[in-house]
Amino acid sequence: MTNTSDSRNTRLIVIGLMIGLLLSALDQTIVSTAMPTVINKLHGFNLYSWVFSIYMLTSTAAVPIFGKLADLYGRRPVYLVGMGFFILGSALCGLSHNMVELIIFRGIQGIGAGALMPLAMTIIGDIYPPDKRGKMQGIFGAVFGLSSILGPGAGGFIVDHWDWQWIFYVNLPFGIIAAIILGIALKETRSKEKRSIDWFGALTLTGAIVAILLGLVLAGNTDQPGTHYAWASPQIIGLFSIGAILIGAFLLIEARAKEPIIPLTLFKNRVITVVSIAGFFMGTGMFGAITYIPLFVQGVVGTKAATAGYILTPLMLSLILASIIGGRIISKLTYRTIIMTSMAIMGLGFYLMSTMTVDTTNLTVILYMIVTGLGMGSLMPTFTIAVQSAVGPEMRGVATSSSQFFRSIGGTMGVSIMGAIMASKMASGLSDASKKLTDFSPEELLKYSNPQSLLSEETRASMPPQIFTAVREVLANAVDGIFVTGVIFVAVGVIAAIFLGKSRLQKSDSGAANGKNEKFEVEVDMM
Repeated sequence: MTNTSDSRNTRLIVIGLMIGLLLSALDQTIVSTAMPTVINKLHGFNLYSWVFSIYMLTSTAAVPIFGKLADLYGRRPVYLVGMGFFILGSALCGLSHNMVELIIFRGIQGIGAGALMPLAMTIIGDIYPPDKRGKMQGIFGAVFGLSSILGPGAGGFIVDHWDWQWIFYVNLPFGIIAAIILGIALKETRSKEKRSIDWFGALTLTGAIVAILLGLVLAGNTDQPGTHYAWASPQIIGLFSIGAILIGAFLLIEARAKEPIIPLTLFKNRVITVVSIAGFFMGTGMFGAITYIPLFVQGVVGTKAATAGYILTPLMLSLILASIIGGRIISKLTYRTIIMTSMAIMGLGFYLMSTMTVDTTNLTVILYMIVTGLGMGSLMPTFTIAVQSAVGPEMRGVATSSSQFFRSIGGTMGVSIMGAIMASKMASGLSDASKKLTDFSPEELLKYSNPQSLLSEETRASMPPQIFTAVREVLANAVDGIFVTGVIFVAVGVIAAIFLGKSRLQKSDSGAANGKNEKFEVEVDMM
């Protein structure tokens, strides 16, 4: 296990992990801001969404595999392999000559990102005893939130002052520095026991994840024929069917494997099972909100596109604050108390957002975002610490990665489900509006029926006032429906958290920071 008897080494490890975590988190927001410039240079607008989708697909699939490998072969070599994939992918992305190459290389980059975050959290669990993990996990959660604030500005600065390739090249020096620091400072004592890799489990799990996520990514938006399909289309049903078959095969393999990628026995532990369920629904609501708040603020409130990258700053600032506070209070309260309270606050934020109308001001949206962020912030460190403290060090990697895996899957499903709900409400709302706007031809109404027409300042200015008012109202009602759905998801998470009972973090001077291979005990009284 990890050996960090030197406090200087511990500080170096933390610095290296923070650099790696910041890189993987920043990459998404920097690329989002810079992508309009990139697609203009590479002439690939029809493949725009795949630059993000492939990164999500490969990183999500890699998370549980890297977590298990870290338990088998040590944190340091597996983390360095992950960082190697990330650095290689970043370098190749910068060398891309067309969108197809960029998408392939983003997939390689995503594989590396699938190691950086879960293993950073796992290593923190190794080098700090339980009573100090909360503070550190809270700080690392804040780093993740900070990336969402810094990323848009950094991406805009790079494309304005340098070539677009530097949004990827900037990862290279920092990634190499982080790898060198971890390579030198992180010491481990390895077991000499030979342990096999569950290759068939890894293959079926990866195939299932890719098939299901592809189905979610490709479903619903039939405005892009050839790349998107209706939910009931043979293509989407086929992908979900393949995913279900592979999940069944994966479960059969895991039940018999000597070293399963995700040990099914892990879920006999109530804390891990409940946290996985609550994390899934938290991710479903959280990523849905983050996706559709900017649409409301730009399309309904009318915030200028130039400031669009900073729309979520109030939410992220409150998330950072709550993450730090949550990490500090986790040793004083039960997991159930923290998770139920935080998700209730998050649900309150969603409810407030569901009341927004065309008359809602920027200040009101900011206040609602702050409430939502305060609920989200303390959940991530609590989920991580709860699963880490429920298992011994020999399963800490797979437990940590499994928790993040369920949150990622929940986020992907949330965005897709909420997108389908929004498309349905937009279609019905525009149909009703067209019956009242009898002074305009169907062609005129169709021209402005896409909600994206409200995101362009030029298009907004050219729209007839009656159509402009009608489309704004339809968009506002559709987004409200998304947040009502978010309230339902969060409510399910709150109900799941009830079953944590009195489980809580146990203060211990077990010497985790000194690398002792000990299990941290956790109370699991139901009531």
